[in-house]
Amino acid sequence: MRTGIIVLIVLALLVMVGCGKYNGMVQEDETVKNKWNTVQSAYQRRADLIPNLVSTVKGAANFETTTLTKVMEARASATQIKVDANDLTPEKVQQYQAAQGQLSQALGRLLAVSEAYPDLKANQNFRDLQVQLEGTENRINVARNDFNDAVASYNKTIRTFPNNIVAGVTGFKQKQGFTADAAAQEAPKVQF
Repeated sequence: MRTGIIVLIVLALLVMVGCGKYNGMVQEDETVKNKWNTVQSAYQRRADLIPNLVSTVKGAANFETTTLTKVMEARASATQIKVDANDLTPEKVQQYQAAQGQLSQALGRLLAVSEAYPDLKANQNFRDLQVQLEGTENRINVARNDFNDAVASYNKTIRTFPNNIVAGVTGFKQKQGFTADAAAQEAPKVQF
């Protein structure tokens, strides 16, 4: 009888500890989802600024239409890819990141080409939009870093003992953060 009571007490303690560990993992998972939503919001802000930028640039005489077309195509592609915060698989995060990277490259080309148009550079709307885009790019970087911090904390939580046992039983899996683009691995070549 006494042994049965001790076994029940030990089981009750294990269940309570397991519930606490599970609840902690749920909180970490929700933090990751929240940070992912912030990342998407920052990228959406950038996507919302692009039509205004393109309209302003179109006003410049003889501006290269292929550059504008590529920007709008990259924007369309990037905004079509949606990743649900409940399904952050490495493949989906990489696909999202690749589409956003293509948009970043297209915007970079647009801004580089705009340097050849003094009337455009003097346009107050264009300068304002450039400042807004720069601020948005900074927000995107902060949001990605915050997301990566949340993913690292979550992954650490579900991989440590005894959390890994609870995570395995309850279906918590590792999540993928943002990584540097392959092109960012090489330093740009500067020629004078």
